Amino acid sequence: MGEHIDIEVHRLYDDRHGKTGFRVLVDRLWPRGVRKDDLAFDEWDKDAAPSDELRKRFHSGALSFAEFREAYRAELEESGAGEALLQRFRNSRKHSLVLLYGAKDETHNHARVLAEHLQEQEQSHGRQ
Repeated sequence: MGEHIDIEVHRLYDDRHGKTGFRVLVDRLWPRGVRKDDLAFDEWDKDAAPSDELRKRFHSGALSFAEFREAYRAELEESGAGEALLQRFRNSRKHSLVLLYGAKDETHNHARVLAEHLQEQEQSHGRQ
């Protein structure tokens, strides 16, 4: 595999891109107000989402985004969920990976951290 994969991050409430790519909901909880048949997705990967404890600490303001990012990346490293997601993406033979999330903040959210982590995982996979 090459050193770069196309990873898109879309807030699912604003997602107008239809069914392009391998589309994965990466929230631990199902998003409010969305029916499963209304969301175009290939899978729901709860394992790639932050733990409930980490998510609650971040949303309560107990953690800064930088602290959340560091803790979440540590969770991803420990769990191997990112590598598992990349493997399913590779097996899908689709050209892009689309991470769907429900958070309101489009900049400071777990899907952006996950995308960064996956990109680094793919780069290290390409060097092996």
